[in-house]
Amino acid sequence: MVTMHIGELTEKTGLSLRTIRHYDEVGLLKASARTDGGFRLYSPDDFTRLMLIRRMKPLGFTLDEMTALLAVINLRQGGGADADSLESRHQLDAFITDTVTRRQRLQDQLGMADEFLALLRAQ
Repeated sequence: MVTMHIGELTEKTGLSLRTIRHYDEVGLLKASARTDGGFRLYSPDDFTRLMLIRRMKPLGFTLDEMTALLAVINLRQGGGADADSLESRHQLDAFITDTVTRRQRLQDQLGMADEFLALLRAQ
């Protein structure tokens, strides 16, 4: 398995060492392995998970919400008996609806920022 150290992960994701270490401490993103010296090693799946987390961050998802969504995604991708359950589908749909709302809020804020910028440029 191809792995990368935390420094490589920071370069690829644009997140800080501190942020990635924090995600490890709170259980949001555990390193797949460690070197004999104790350094964290991350897999391509870890990178994918971190990119998903990174995309949730600007939408204002809390760590608890991120954890809950990742649990639903893991369940649905796991292929077990509950992978395609009605409950997991409803949970995913709720996150989709919430994300649409959060995205609209950001788009509205961007529109206001554009209007403000136009007012400033008109001065």
